[in-house]
Amino acid sequence: MTEQLVETAEDVSRLAFGFMASKALFAALHVDIFTQLADGPKTAQALAAKASVPANRITTLMTALTAIGLVGREEESYLNAPGATAFLVRGARYDFGDYLRYQIDRQMYPFLTQLNEVMDGSLDPEAVDSYQHWMSDPDQAMLYSEAQHAGSLGPGRTLARLVDLSGCHNLLDVGGGTGAMTIRLLETFPDLVSTIIDFPNVAEIGWRFITEAGMVDRVRYIPADALAAEWPTEQDAILMSYLFSGIPGSELPRMVQQAYDCLSPGGHFIVHDFMVEDDRTGPPMAALWQLQHMAFTPEARSVTPGWLKSRMQEVGFAVPHDEEMVPGMTRLIHARRLE
Repeated sequence: MTEQLVETAEDVSRLAFGFMASKALFAALHVDIFTQLADGPKTAQALAAKASVPANRITTLMTALTAIGLVGREEESYLNAPGATAFLVRGARYDFGDYLRYQIDRQMYPFLTQLNEVMDGSLDPEAVDSYQHWMSDPDQAMLYSEAQHAGSLGPGRTLARLVDLSGCHNLLDVGGGTGAMTIRLLETFPDLVSTIIDFPNVAEIGWRFITEAGMVDRVRYIPADALAAEWPTEQDAILMSYLFSGIPGSELPRMVQQAYDCLSPGGHFIVHDFMVEDDRTGPPMAALWQLQHMAFTPEARSVTPGWLKSRMQEVGFAVPHDEEMVPGMTRLIHARRLE
């Protein structure tokens, strides 16, 4: 059972108007409010001058940000909430503002306007038919990939801590994007080299990040659709991060089987993605992320850990290990191919 059920009109309204809070956050990122407050409290007038935005607009925005807890107010000045300081200030250690600013606000959020048509089946098939179609646009690929890279470096660090790939040499990162997860794993395990499969436009962008990380001699790209490409075999580890939520659900069993076939005996199969509990009561963030993915991948499956672990065992993996990775949002399923 869920911990708290909606009971009052206020509860319903809070859910219905939650999109306004999201847009308040996005608007603040757009005019760099949190970065401007990083060096200390400022008045609405001072923020307006720095942002070159009329003071009445900044005052209304800051009032909204205060109401939802992203900033605090002391007399006439505003200051960042601790979470805003940690995650929304440009250059902060755990900054993922670019991920929210670009991918979520400018790409994912607009897709939600077509969710009604996805649900009743009236969406034009040409609107958004696949990641392949979407990523064939160089501008969209750039926007998505750079934002995803910013949002994946932190989870990549966590992944490297949770999964021990000591003694492994070959990593296959399926749908690995710009290589954020690969970079974090290679930083931690110096004997590891990686092959990343992703669309050509994404691979081109990713190569820049790989070069900046100084890993051009340890990474190669296969610029192709991971669902259609031929995968290298005899791999020590195969990673699929944020892949299952973005492809048709009918493809998932085949991906699990293909991973098994391409791993060496004892090899690691690592899946990281948005997953809801087996009883489908939450967590809320994971459930909402799965819903928004469905807006542009109508045939996507709402994955649960139990379902995925069963599929893994059916093809011959040992009993998988399951744990939370990004709190309240993603889970990590880690299995080994039997010897």
